[in-house]
Amino acid sequence: MPALSEKYRQPCKCKGLPAIFVLLAAGILFIVAAVSAETPSPFAVNKVIGKKAPDVTLKDLDGNPRSLSSYKGKVVLLHFWATWCPPCRDEIPELNELNKKMSDRAFAIYAVSTDDAAVDVKDFMKKNPVKFSVVMDFHGAATKKFYKVFMMPTSFLIDRNGTIVDIFYGGQEWTEPAMIKKIEALL
Repeated sequence: MPALSEKYRQPCKCKGLPAIFVLLAAGILFIVAAVSAETPSPFAVNKVIGKKAPDVTLKDLDGNPRSLSSYKGKVVLLHFWATWCPPCRDEIPELNELNKKMSDRAFAIYAVSTDDAAVDVKDFMKKNPVKFSVVMDFHGAATKKFYKVFMMPTSFLIDRNGTIVDIFYGGQEWTEPAMIKKIEALL
């Protein structure tokens, strides 16, 4: 094996090398901060309990605006979901049943799909009928900015005064007696 030339065995005399490392580190920190700004902290979502639910107006699958505030005076289950999420898909029958059980009560489900395209949701609903209001949040404004949602599904139980009283993470058994009792206590 040939010996390294004298040129390559000398210590580096690059004065700008530490500056490159500083710039590289700063760039990495900038990227981490940018990504963190897009994904809410799991701890941020808990800060909304006991506060007024931020009003959002999103478009339904036909392009019509639907406001959360239009349900004023009702108990609302604000449900964030997506068609690509297995637990979200699995709980659709439970949510349909809950909606049916509460149909004669001051209760509504306001489901916010975080899918990228309405066509995905429409295709899903052809095979899996959804019996409650579905709106689209393409840019994540409501999902991340207002409600700090960091996982799917996430649901917020909102009382008749518009105050968030509980948060549910992951798929739920919405028609279980304990859940029905919790909702009925707010009616």
